Amino acid sequence: MTPEQSAGAAISLRNLRRTFGGVAAVDGLSFDIGHGELFGLVGPDGAGKTTTLRMLAGVLPPTSGDALIHGVSVAADPEQVKHQIAYMSQRFGLYTDLTVRENIDFYADLYRVPRRERPARLERLYQFSNLGSFEHRLAGQLSGGMKQKLGLCCALIHQPEILLLDEPTFGVDPISRRDLWLIVHEMVAQGVTVLVTTAYMDEAERCDHVALLDHGRVIALDTPVALQQTLAGRMVALRAFAPRPALKVLERTPAAHHAALFGDTIHLALTSKESDWPLVRSALTAAGIEVIDVHDLEPSLEDVFIQRVSETATDTTVPA
Repeated sequence: MTPEQSAGAAISLRNLRRTFGGVAAVDGLSFDIGHGELFGLVGPDGAGKTTTLRMLAGVLPPTSGDALIHGVSVAADPEQVKHQIAYMSQRFGLYTDLTVRENIDFYADLYRVPRRERPARLERLYQFSNLGSFEHRLAGQLSGGMKQKLGLCCALIHQPEILLLDEPTFGVDPISRRDLWLIVHEMVAQGVTVLVTTAYMDEAERCDHVALLDHGRVIALDTPVALQQTLAGRMVALRAFAPRPALKVLERTPAAHHAALFGDTIHLALTSKESDWPLVRSALTAAGIEVIDVHDLEPSLEDVFIQRVSETATDTTVPA
């Protein structure tokens, strides 16, 4: 990464690393996030997503390396970093015995939002969160999705330029999940830089760029479309009468690459459909497995992730 590349970035990671007991939870991350970008840090539990966000938020010191938030070092000046961002953790600090309005007012006081500016900001937050009619309800009496929206309102009351969101839709209902993403996209449209972690690949496809993370390392970094195109033209969906035995046959068939079961359908990557598919079908037939259907498949980010993980040797991980 050159200084010129990092100079125009809202967030710049430079070989960022964090270990626990000698095991790397985050293992040398280096990438830039541009101003006004929606960037996704994507991976399963234990991939290092939360640990990365905690370092960027200045609440967890890196073991080595650094990250710059608007040019401020998280290693050298974590307190100053906290003034640059809003950080919404998985368990955002709402006060359940305070009302919706009282929680927002409390965070407005913490962020020292001028009182003359609060009515307009509150009206705007209520407008896109639909929490206005619930402002006198105790936070503890809200649904999971409404609590997440309240958490976002509290994080946004001081109008941050950078927003760090740690799996904001985890455990919420589909409607609230959609509403939360509408809020995020509105923030990005207004120029806010958003870094969001998620384990949901369909959510990752909403991002401008994504870093696929596994065992603390980036295994792919690009736009969702560009990553999906790396598998275009050689993914097939295969249905067989015995999908699990079929998968075991594919796993030991050299012509079959990166087979994974999705429900009763196998997603299969081939080097060349023309040359590899006849070999795959022959292997299945020889095992007494009848193919019901096979057709070309538009690859998803999940397909890309499974392929990249299978190509990447990893040996240690800790929960993040």
